[in-house]
Amino acid sequence: MTTETAANASFPGSDAGFVMAFQPIVDFERREIFAHEALVRGTSGEGAVQVLSRVSPRHRFAFHEACRIKAIETASALGMESKLSLNVWPNDLTDRTECFHTAMDTARRCNFPLHRLMFEIAECEHVADLPRLAAAFHAHKAFGFTSAIDDFGAAYAGFELLAGFQPDVVKVDMGLVRNIHTDPVRLSIVKGFVGTCSELGIRVVAEGVESSDEVHALQALGVGLFQGYLFARPAVAMLPAVAWDAA
Repeated sequence: MTTETAANASFPGSDAGFVMAFQPIVDFERREIFAHEALVRGTSGEGAVQVLSRVSPRHRFAFHEACRIKAIETASALGMESKLSLNVWPNDLTDRTECFHTAMDTARRCNFPLHRLMFEIAECEHVADLPRLAAAFHAHKAFGFTSAIDDFGAAYAGFELLAGFQPDVVKVDMGLVRNIHTDPVRLSIVKGFVGTCSELGIRVVAEGVESSDEVHALQALGVGLFQGYLFARPAVAMLPAVAWDAA
């Protein structure tokens, strides 16, 4: 199955297809949208976990390619002016790098600037070959892509990955963010991590922010980018308005 066909096809176990939703990542101090993350959804409102559970292992890579194609097509049609964050599974990149070329071809076809593409390494699996993953990103960096590690502090996204691959952006998992203003231990952990990222020239995103107290505590630690329900929920096939005054 080609990725072009996959973009509009149903996959084994699912006859409902899929759509893409977008959630903004905001620079709160500047009141600017840094990026929109593309998130897969079912056409009947199913979440990403439910949609992905319907895809057979042998169709996994093609399905992820299809999601990235549809995300770029939809973002272009919506006139997105921010970066577009696309999720990638790490071991897909160590075995094959078509996703970069597919994304570039789609972006050119849709007149979406290449420098606005951001690839987020998902924390869904252990990285089998970290040097090859880093090499894949470095080899394509000349095209202007932004690289990111998703959900840092959860599952497989940890310091080993950061040490082997220094991205442009790291997203701190919501498990460290939730009620951080009341937890001295998590405050200390995130403070140290933000300092490390600052020394490495890496921007930090706090994921899953739901209260103004969390935002202000994280700002005091040096975090500048935020994503979460406090500012906007994901919206299917549209760019949701940002609730700037919520914090």
